[in-house]
Amino acid sequence: MKVIKRDGNVVEYDRNKIVIAIRKANIEVEEEERVSDNDIQGIVAYIEGKQNDTIQVEEIQDLIEQKLMASGKYVLAKTYIVYRYSRELVRKSNTTDNSIMGLIRNSNKDVMEENSNKNAVIASTQRDLIAGEVSKDLTKRMLLPEKIAKAHEEGIIHFHDSDYFLQSIFNCCLINIEDMLENGTVMNGKLIESPKSFQVACTVMTQIISAVASSQYGGQTVDIKHLGKYLRKSYDKYKKHYMERYEGQIPDELIEQFVQDRLKDELKSGVQTIQYQINTLMTTNGQSPFVTLFLNLEKDDPYIKENALIIEEVLRQRLEGIKNEKGVYVTPAFPKLVYVLDEHNCLHGGEYDYITKLAVKCSAKRMYPDYISAKKMRENYEGNVFGPMGCRSFLSPWKDENGNYKFEGRFNQGVVSLNLPQIGIIAQKNEEEFWRLLEERLSLCFEALLCRHRALEGTISDVSPIHWQYGAIARLKKGENINKLLHNGYSTLSLGYIGLYEVTKIMTGHSHTEEGGIDFALRVMKRLRRATDDWKEATGIGFALYGTPAESLCYRFARIDKEKFGNIKDITDKGYYTNSYHVDVREKIDAFSKFNFESQFQVISSGGAISYVEIPNMRHNLEALEDVVKFIYDNIQYAEFNTKSDYCHVCGFDGEIIINDKMEWECPQCGNKDQNKMNVTRRTCGYLGENFWNVGKTKEIAQRTLHL
Repeated sequence: MKVIKRDGNVVEYDRNKIVIAIRKANIEVEEEERVSDNDIQGIVAYIEGKQNDTIQVEEIQDLIEQKLMASGKYVLAKTYIVYRYSRELVRKSNTTDNSIMGLIRNSNKDVMEENSNKNAVIASTQRDLIAGEVSKDLTKRMLLPEKIAKAHEEGIIHFHDSDYFLQSIFNCCLINIEDMLENGTVMNGKLIESPKSFQVACTVMTQIISAVASSQYGGQTVDIKHLGKYLRKSYDKYKKHYMERYEGQIPDELIEQFVQDRLKDELKSGVQTIQYQINTLMTTNGQSPFVTLFLNLEKDDPYIKENALIIEEVLRQRLEGIKNEKGVYVTPAFPKLVYVLDEHNCLHGGEYDYITKLAVKCSAKRMYPDYISAKKMRENYEGNVFGPMGCRSFLSPWKDENGNYKFEGRFNQGVVSLNLPQIGIIAQKNEEEFWRLLEERLSLCFEALLCRHRALEGTISDVSPIHWQYGAIARLKKGENINKLLHNGYSTLSLGYIGLYEVTKIMTGHSHTEEGGIDFALRVMKRLRRATDDWKEATGIGFALYGTPAESLCYRFARIDKEKFGNIKDITDKGYYTNSYHVDVREKIDAFSKFNFESQFQVISSGGAISYVEIPNMRHNLEALEDVVKFIYDNIQYAEFNTKSDYCHVCGFDGEIIINDKMEWECPQCGNKDQNKMNVTRRTCGYLGENFWNVGKTKEIAQRTLHL
């Protein structure tokens, strides 16, 4: 006989649990009210006599109460009922007290480190985190079906952003900044008209970004190309001014020089406004706006010249950095930058290659931008090129009533991620069991994602006017609900996944980069993709497969499985699972091979996928980085470089710490030599090709410094 538990899981029937429960109730009553062991066995036999294939756990408890009442043991029956009720209360008890007090005392590490963009010590941020803990508790106890809440706790799935589930807000979006700038918007009940200059457009854009960030919990992306029009307006304004004043008095070439000088100043000031506003504003969720700037030079854009100037200035200012409190230039966390490689700027002799070379310098020093290949993206998305949402998820192509593709003004409703390695651990190389468990857990993910969807259904536009009424997403009427934007693929629901490498290793004994593992890995990926396609077809909701870039989740799933299953070589013993389809960081693979290998998974994971390569000391590897960028354009849709920078905690120096032949460290800015007060990256060889050693380092020094 199988028992169906409250969370929906099916387990083997265990008579001992019945015996133990009745005995516990027996202890609580007077001796004359107790039942004998024979009576207990009789109750067990009665339940088993039903000869059901399956039975609900609540039905078992009902039968126990009925038999106790029938035998006249009313006090015992009441005690058992109280025991049963107390167990229910324990399951649904408030869990926020300790977590909130831990936040206040700065001891709740899980919450404090969950979001690296938030300073959990600051009072205003703590208010958001406290509200989040209350939301998590109510979500777990009251809002989610028990089986989904339990699956989240056990690391079977991850129900993302439960700290915001209490409210009718969504994940991430592509702001329709073109509509908001062109047609105006409203913030805090005040009309903001269409800007007449580039500087004002930049200011309005940052105000919009801040307002949007305060009413959603994920990232947002803004396409910079919509600012080109306003730079042209500024040019026309200055041209008119100087022509009216000096025409016929001085040469036209000199007038043009005046205009260009004024325009250059405004360009610099406008971009500086964007960078400084984003990094100094604090949204209501306790952090700077989580925003990405999409840098795309479209060939047919009538403002391509202006946008080339804007993108160049954005990269120049990011390369310079922002001063910290000590006046030292550092790398800001936001805005994130995504740069599009196309025919005219992919370092094959194009007109705008000079901007890409600047982007590579910026990546080397400041980590950003990430890179999108327009060539590969058009192959994967019906000829379209568009930005990832702030959370790096991608929308599916969608056409409006006029048959035109639309991406800006769309959004993601939420994410649920699946722990793939745990399925493999339980299946123990039994493929039949693996696929059975995968189907069971995919059904759970589907139900959990529908919880996200249903939580948004019926939301009225008044909840967030900036989104629903004033153009960020739509221009609905006051009091109108948002339901039509939740269906027909307009917005997405994302199925994430963690640990393709580990599950392949468990089930096949091979990495998914090896011949013995790749077939299994592709079958898993294709099944996940088919699941989202089937759900979309059945419901009309835009489900998508999403390569979750959730680094903290890689550690959470691994920690839970290690506690549950112990140390498993190459799986739980590492302390982390690999992100989505990525190659494990311990595998020896060069940048080109890694991108080439992972590109096949990006096509399948069309709801979001980014690949990266670790490159040490990128500032000395510019030519090599340019070769990688060329490779990205031809071979992979979305990629980034990753490295760790040296950093001095005494003066805030963000450069390369000096390491001399004696292996002594010294900050070149303040002279600090205390190793405990600086971060120093590994001085690995930086290999990107044959005999490629760090500039200025001998082979001997490079080998020695590997041990750092």
